[in-house]
Amino acid sequence: MLWTALFGWAEQSRRAGGPTDLPGGPRLDEARGARLTPGWAVDLDNLRCFVAVAETLHFRAAAARVALSPAAVSERLRLLEDELGVSLLLRTTRRVSLTEAGARLLPHARGLLEGAARCGAVARGDDRPLPYALTIGTRAELGLSWLCPALAGLRAARPERTLHLYMGDTDALLDRVAAARIDACVLSTQRLRSGLEAAPLHVEEYAFVSTTDRPRSAAEAAAVCLLDATPDLPLTRYLLDALPDGRAWRFGGLLTLGGIGAVRHQVLAGAGVAVLPRYFVADDLEAGRLVEPLAGQRLRSDRFRLIWREGHPAAAALRALADELAALPLR
Repeated sequence: MLWTALFGWAEQSRRAGGPTDLPGGPRLDEARGARLTPGWAVDLDNLRCFVAVAETLHFRAAAARVALSPAAVSERLRLLEDELGVSLLLRTTRRVSLTEAGARLLPHARGLLEGAARCGAVARGDDRPLPYALTIGTRAELGLSWLCPALAGLRAARPERTLHLYMGDTDALLDRVAAARIDACVLSTQRLRSGLEAAPLHVEEYAFVSTTDRPRSAAEAAAVCLLDATPDLPLTRYLLDALPDGRAWRFGGLLTLGGIGAVRHQVLAGAGVAVLPRYFVADDLEAGRLVEPLAGQRLRSDRFRLIWREGHPAAAALRALADELAALPLR
């Protein structure tokens, strides 16, 4: 932007027969090939594109963040590299990474953009926190039962923060967090992928439920259908890992239904038995719609965590959000 304006001024001056020296700088023909020198401003939009690519390491994701096409983002980065006279990114057909110069520039670019964003507020004497937005992913059932009802209170606690929600399955959510397409996700996944960090939120207890008081043994399990989300039995494992005899029960059949909402629906319909999060069936158990055939058997528990990628520029805000979520009871 800056160079374009200056070139335009000098070109108009040349056509009018005036000087072609840029104000405080070189002649037009010299400036076209010049590198940035101390005192010249860096285009903030170019910096914004650089930060987006540096944080996502993905041109398409960065383009979506700054509302430009990938080609436009690439051109802005080229202009910034020309302005600074250094290469900021290493690009191959498979990956994007920062050069040493790019890694040095990133924290300063973030600071400069934050300072620029505060200019208007400072001029107005407004000392309120700057507005910001976070996109948080979770499974649909947890989002609808817990996060959606909490949005109003979270908004009131921090008016400057906008929380967007994204629903998906575990693997899709973790992929999006790693690719910086969402800021964080709430999951009870047992193993954390490399490059991610997490803050604990709530212990997640599980219950083995049925509409009858059966099955209570491996022999009785053979007469009923097992319901779970997927064929690898992510829910049932909380029961099988806790059985005292260490033996896997063999059920009379298996029906997979994709998510805990559908599993609960089919258990209530009498289609089989299942392991479900206790918070998700607490009302059903209290009302007697569901019972626990193994009421004295404690199932293995898990823990909800807020998960984000290492080095996230809003890590402090995400930790603050984790503290707020940990104070909200599951429902």
